[in-house]
Amino acid sequence: MKRDYREIIAIALLAGASVSAAQDYPLRPIRMIVPSTPGGSVDTLARTVGTHLSQRWGQQVVVDNRPGAGGAIAAETTAKAPPDGYTLIMATIASMATNVSLARSLPYDPVRDFAPVTQVASQQLVLLVHLSVAAKSPAELIQMAKAKPGQLSFASAGNGSGGHLSGELFKLLAGVDIVHVPYKGIAPALIDVMSGQVAMTFASVISATPPIKSGKVRALAVTGAHRSPALAEIPTMAESGVRGYEASTWYGVLAPKATPRAIVMKLHDEIVAILKLPEVKDRLLNEGAEPVGNTPEQFGEFIKAEIAKWGKVIKAAGIKAE
Repeated sequence: MKRDYREIIAIALLAGASVSAAQDYPLRPIRMIVPSTPGGSVDTLARTVGTHLSQRWGQQVVVDNRPGAGGAIAAETTAKAPPDGYTLIMATIASMATNVSLARSLPYDPVRDFAPVTQVASQQLVLLVHLSVAAKSPAELIQMAKAKPGQLSFASAGNGSGGHLSGELFKLLAGVDIVHVPYKGIAPALIDVMSGQVAMTFASVISATPPIKSGKVRALAVTGAHRSPALAEIPTMAESGVRGYEASTWYGVLAPKATPRAIVMKLHDEIVAILKLPEVKDRLLNEGAEPVGNTPEQFGEFIKAEIAKWGKVIKAAGIKAE
């Protein structure tokens, strides 16, 4: 069906207005919503990116911490904000992927209600075991677990946490029966692994590095698709024989769905440039994270894939939100 010339003109005018808005953007402070309390990894990332955006644009980027409900409060606030580029979210894997299967219902849709800007960073986890565990590799650990079904346990920072889901993925792909022991945070979980109360855990690189270097735990593998720059001597799970294993926590910037494309791309270009700065790359690596900086389309497809992937794991494990 041919378009009326008036419709074509209207579309052209809208496109022109969008480009003009992007050229002027930003004209006032930008709010970046963070689904956690101050001081954590996602908060640090938001403040790092926000500081550089402020310096480049001469407009303040205000970090607005909205913790709670696994990131749902922050995500809902962003989804309902005006789509003008002045409200963004530094989202997490929880708020944009795992919540879909963990929560009974969500007041937002991660795919329908947001305009992806870019994935900012990813952070691998490390499979750690107590020194009394004889296994020196995931293959040996799998052999032990199969010989003693239900007798080995793994600690996590809580039900539905990254460490929990990483452990459930390991169970699923390795075909082993190990028992999940949830804690209220990774610190107490690590303490019990270091003391031998629990056999193993999956901890973030930044949390795992001190006990590894102090010799209180043994690192068997990292969970990403490639070796971690921070722990280059430790092989990946896939390298160690657990085919198809890949798990990491990640962070990314999104805007409300109807945000003009030109503004989304201006944000994308600036944030990707910031991620390439040596001081930013070094800071992320020191936090155990790796910069990404993909396109809005790539980030959008990644979110869809993560929703599907972790949905299968959550369903298979019968995990419910606490």
